Amino acid sequence: MKIAILGAGATGLTTALRLAQKTSSEITVFEKDSFLGGHASTFQVNSTPIEKGYHHWFTSDNKIIELMSELGLQNHIGWYESSVGTVFNSKIYDFMTPIDLLRYKPLSIINRVSLGLSSLKISKIKNWHDLENFTAVDWLNENVNPQIYHAFWEPMLIGKFGEEHYKEVGMPWLWGKMNTRFKSREGFLSKEKLGYPIGSFDILFNSLSQKCEKLGVKIHLNSQVNQIKSNHGSLDVSISDAETLNFDSVIATVPSNVFHRITTGLEQSYIEKLQNTRYMSAVQIILELKHQLSKYYWLNIADRSFPFVGVIEHTNLVNESIYGNSHIVYLSNYLTPKNSLYHLNKTELLEKYLPFLNQINNKFSENWIIKSHYQKIPGAQPIIESQYSNKMPAHETGIKNLYLGNTSQIYPEDRGTNYSVELGEKLAELLIKKSINN
Repeated sequence: MKIAILGAGATGLTTALRLAQKTSSEITVFEKDSFLGGHASTFQVNSTPIEKGYHHWFTSDNKIIELMSELGLQNHIGWYESSVGTVFNSKIYDFMTPIDLLRYKPLSIINRVSLGLSSLKISKIKNWHDLENFTAVDWLNENVNPQIYHAFWEPMLIGKFGEEHYKEVGMPWLWGKMNTRFKSREGFLSKEKLGYPIGSFDILFNSLSQKCEKLGVKIHLNSQVNQIKSNHGSLDVSISDAETLNFDSVIATVPSNVFHRITTGLEQSYIEKLQNTRYMSAVQIILELKHQLSKYYWLNIADRSFPFVGVIEHTNLVNESIYGNSHIVYLSNYLTPKNSLYHLNKTELLEKYLPFLNQINNKFSENWIIKSHYQKIPGAQPIIESQYSNKMPAHETGIKNLYLGNTSQIYPEDRGTNYSVELGEKLAELLIKKSINN
């Protein structure tokens, strides 16, 4: 059997690996870009690879930890104690343990306790299906008082989904987000531990692709798929150089809007689900600094006067010596084209951002900046609505032997490389099962 896989990110390469291990199929991976890794791909800082968008693993990310071990990379995962803060009204508050909640002065002492209890309440919910009919905003407004909602929960939702979409987000998404974070702690009072691959995510994707190739998988970079079309039970795949190849099965790991654009013959009901899948783009300004900006790895911006929503100081998780002693800071935003910031170039965005860095560190000066980088990652964050189970496109597309697997189908968990690996394994099993039954 000849199988084509579209995309050489975590999902596509994992699918290829499992199919190569469990079948005798001829497997070909097509990647439109010149690099592996998809949303976890890298660029160079002082000759060292680092991700275009910040990435880490939780201690509960079992699938990707198991994959690293399978690839012989178990000793290439560094585990670090995370440090989290929240910016509110131009002040920074520790937000690492439940004790820190009790010191969160924007709320009264009673509301601080209530905030901790509301987080615990979410983590104790066993069946996320019971939350499907609620948006996060509706559930929170029913279960926490307005002060807690406006001081903590609302800024978190706006930070991920923007002013345009945060009110649409389903409660299962928030449940999944909180569950993951709680699982990454050894106990309720302990600090969070996060993992990062020694050598960047490149070490994972290079090893994964090499293992695939040893098993006979062919990986083609710079190969844009322009069309997928059914051909009497098989599938024609048209590549960027106008070449058309025929496959018995195709697994696409591209975003839903891309899949809709390149696929001919989909049923209208499936097309509607693809069209209703919406995404936020991750827009990152990455700074190389001479000095440390703050003591935190992760700063949530709960102050709506700020033009960005997160400050992730990567070198407060891993040591700056890896990057030639430069301190690496991501100024993070999730935006759609409706937001004016989406259309600004690096220089224009920096001009908007820089004044606010003094509110994080009053000693900050523009001459601290050694170099700046701009990265825009389209389709980085699917907008997960209420009743999403009924809105999400299925892996089986309605066209025989054509399958779709992307981040919009990771639910209720939030998208991440761990769940992308899990999705890849699921897609491989689905295709194998269907092949046996046929």
